[in-house]
Amino acid sequence: MIRVRNFLIYWLPVLVWMSLIFTASGDSHSGQHSSRIIEPALRWLFPHIADATVGAIVLFVRKCAHVTEYAVLALLVWRALRQTGRHDRRPWRWSRAGFALLGTTLYASSDEIHQLFVPSREGRFEDVVIDAAGAALGLFALWLFGKWRKYW
Repeated sequence: MIRVRNFLIYWLPVLVWMSLIFTASGDSHSGQHSSRIIEPALRWLFPHIADATVGAIVLFVRKCAHVTEYAVLALLVWRALRQTGRHDRRPWRWSRAGFALLGTTLYASSDEIHQLFVPSREGRFEDVVIDAAGAALGLFALWLFGKWRKYW
């Protein structure tokens, strides 16, 4: 019963988040579709904005989304590997963070391979690098927060 409970508490959120990322890698969340949301908002806020500027902002927002979604995934994987409890004062282990980063980067790679088979998407090595950087940034922010709060 404890294994099921631990799976539900620690690993199910990881799998749910991975499913959300996988879903977002489909056609409905491609650049063509997301620009249909961002571009009208930009044109409403800034009616005389240049097309090149709109394109750059859409690209920036999409890459920020990559960073954010993989930072969250890395934190969830780290949490699942650590299986923290309330008031857990175990020291920070870079090896655990490294495993979380590795697992997240491998998932980012598989996500880009998946996008090779989606007609309106393309798998890009640059996106894997951005995703890995997001994961590393999330883990580093967690480490900084833990140092600041004197958790480790």
